[in-house]
Amino acid sequence: MSFAALGLVPELSRAVAENGYSAPTPIQSQAIPAILDGRDVLAGAQTGTGKTAAFVLPILQRLGAPAGRAPRALVLTPTRELAAQVAESARKYGQYTSLRTQVVFGGVNINPQIEALASGCDVLVATPGRLLDLAQQRVLDLRQVSCLVLDEADRMLDMGFIHDIRRIIKLLPPQRQNLMFSATYSEEIRELAGRILHHPASIEVAPRNATADRVEQQVFRVSKEDKRHLLAHLIQAGNWHQVLVFTRTKHGANRLAQQLEARGIATAAIHGNKSQGARVRALSGFKANTVTALIATEVAARGLDIKDLPHVVNYELPNVPQDYVHRIGRTARAGGAGCAISLVSPDEAPFLRDIERLLRKALPVAPTPAFTVPSAPPSTSQAPHSRAPHSQAPHQGARQRQHPPGQQRNSSPPHSHSHQRPAYRSGSKPQQRRAQPGRGGFSRMG
Repeated sequence: MSFAALGLVPELSRAVAENGYSAPTPIQSQAIPAILDGRDVLAGAQTGTGKTAAFVLPILQRLGAPAGRAPRALVLTPTRELAAQVAESARKYGQYTSLRTQVVFGGVNINPQIEALASGCDVLVATPGRLLDLAQQRVLDLRQVSCLVLDEADRMLDMGFIHDIRRIIKLLPPQRQNLMFSATYSEEIRELAGRILHHPASIEVAPRNATADRVEQQVFRVSKEDKRHLLAHLIQAGNWHQVLVFTRTKHGANRLAQQLEARGIATAAIHGNKSQGARVRALSGFKANTVTALIATEVAARGLDIKDLPHVVNYELPNVPQDYVHRIGRTARAGGAGCAISLVSPDEAPFLRDIERLLRKALPVAPTPAFTVPSAPPSTSQAPHSRAPHSQAPHQGARQRQHPPGQQRNSSPPHSHSHQRPAYRSGSKPQQRRAQPGRGGFSRMG
């Protein structure tokens, strides 16, 4: 089936073809006709299945020509990154129309956004907080909105945007089309849908909470202190050129970025404490392959659309099992293949069990490869050989730890100042630390 067969006008079909898409995905095949018919829609789909185009294309067609300055279609997203990417898609698919798209989100100067809105727009993409700021300043008129889209609705609920959403809905005309898109369904999502949607077309093209079918999932069991060394080994030994790495906290993301940089791996961090400019630069470098490892908190789990991303690593498992689905959905998008690796320490066993319960299957555990651990440089008050006798170290200035019986040991290159460490050391217990789910892996944006 072609996009034209779904009822799209030639201007939109041409833009889609020029962007490399010849046939609609399942979510697009079902959602586009329903939206063109003016129906409300509740859609659930795996991430990376093309749901942005599934609502952007029919909205552009229904809007037709520009009319006035006030927006007629409003798309709400949970994060800045997702807002920017949805707006980019709307501009890309609408390049042969005269429709105007604007995007507003927090974390940047509000004045340029006010000026952009004054010039008029047909499609407005926004995060809830900044949208309310603009509405309260009376520089934004939402009374002409004929279509409301809640994109990543489950994430907006997770991030505490439900009250903002209710306030925004009160600013909209009661007669309008409503579209909800969500990667996962929950009772809260269905309750929200029941309040907003009217006799919706229900579209679900994947099992509830399913992960992308083409993602190869793998678990390595490794002590917490050895995670960064194993990650560096995987990147360097596997000659990875692009890997998205998830941590639970902003501080952890910054620390890991510094540690990987020290191992000679081009790294950048992206999280809620970074300025918008820093986040844009990090993401641009990652897409351009000048940054090998992008370290992200949950704020980047949604909305990052990186073409042909080969690897995603859960450096730390998420506190919320549904977030695992969204994280690994950054790879294997639009029919491609990808690999998702989770580094699981003993204290994260409960998180792994919750994820497997959600997925209704056990994740495969792979043998942890041998990897080297660089020695700390000696202090000024300590001789280079004082940490271990010369006979116990592979070379000067390196430490050697006991390997389990039968552990293979690769020889270190000359002057590498490193030693090998297995996942768990024989005769010792990894330090157990209780996870702190209440401490943020993401922060509220907008």
